Amino acid sequence: MPHGKSTERMRKVEPYVVETLPQVLVNVPAAPPACRDTLVERTRLHWHRTDGGDPAALAEDFLAAHGLNLRDLTRPTTGHHDTGPCGAALYLSAAAGALLAGAPTGAPEPAPTLPDLAVVIYDHAPTHSTPPPPPTPWWLGEWTESWTPQQHAAAVDAIHAAIARGDIYQANLVGHASAPYTGDPLPALRRLGALPGARYGGVLTGDTWAIGCASPETLIELTDGHLITRPIKGTRPATPTGRTELLSSAKERAEHIMIVDLERNDLARIARTGTVTVDDLFTVRRWCDLWQAESTVRATPADGLGLADLLRATCPGGSVTGAPKLAALTHIAAAEPVGRGASMGALGWVTHGHIDLGLTIRTAAADGEHLHTWAGGGITWDSDPYAEVAEAAAKTTPIRTTLAGH
Repeated sequence: MPHGKSTERMRKVEPYVVETLPQVLVNVPAAPPACRDTLVERTRLHWHRTDGGDPAALAEDFLAAHGLNLRDLTRPTTGHHDTGPCGAALYLSAAAGALLAGAPTGAPEPAPTLPDLAVVIYDHAPTHSTPPPPPTPWWLGEWTESWTPQQHAAAVDAIHAAIARGDIYQANLVGHASAPYTGDPLPALRRLGALPGARYGGVLTGDTWAIGCASPETLIELTDGHLITRPIKGTRPATPTGRTELLSSAKERAEHIMIVDLERNDLARIARTGTVTVDDLFTVRRWCDLWQAESTVRATPADGLGLADLLRATCPGGSVTGAPKLAALTHIAAAEPVGRGASMGALGWVTHGHIDLGLTIRTAAADGEHLHTWAGGGITWDSDPYAEVAEAAAKTTPIRTTLAGH
């Protein structure tokens, strides 16, 4: 679709008022902590895949139209918080990322009220206190999985077969579960941001949906003129034995390095030649009761790089897709029973001269009737199917426990 026509498909949504959404502290992941109690919403954009158009271009155009011009990230920053917007929340679903990559977008979404793109622009305003709404009883029902352990293991076997054929080197499989609830889900979703290691802890809300994030993983950051991604791949229990096992596992290290190479390739597409470097390869960090291996990949952006090109190059994240990325996405779409919804996408903060988007792992969403969670792991030739089932359960347990209020 031509660029001008795609702009016409933007769907602007007016700011929500107290009658439709409770006034809560703006707690968008990666928003400046010093600004959070002074932020008020100016306007927002929602987009679904059925709307047509290019979500990366739509986001860039919408931001520019409201005083946040991110069409050339290498230019000196312009604008000031006193005269323009402070910044914006940016959310892009995994399905939208697959669309940008030219891959199948997967099975139907379990929470279709969630947009595939949300951009919410915030101004500064004088601080004011709003009395909190009276608490409502919170009840969370039993979780229903979208696949059984046997079906999950069979999907791992299907990825093994694809690796044996030489189609892919690895792929990340993600499972989903939902649970009915009654009451206000926002306090439950906000609790996720307090989990240990939640670098991208926070919430983003709409009139019929809400997303709560506890992600430790940087999808892409632009700061001080440098691009940074921090892929996470490799998991063990957060015990001394688990740490030793993770550090000594040839399988986990090989899987991790494959994804680091993929991320190096992604950044090389949008970086100045020769500037891509890897720091802190396979560093073990803690998230809740798990050890995870993380590396840091850096680069200097190429001249003229804009937000849309940045999103096209990095979404969806390599650590939740596989290698090669396009082939892995094709096998993922065939293997997973439901869409990835709010998970495995991008969520964070953008403003003049600074972008900080987390990868929405360890993420939950509410659609008005159910809470939804997703979890998975990378599959290589050496993966044991039922060990992968157990790893996914270990990743989602802290999320579900926190949502329940325990």
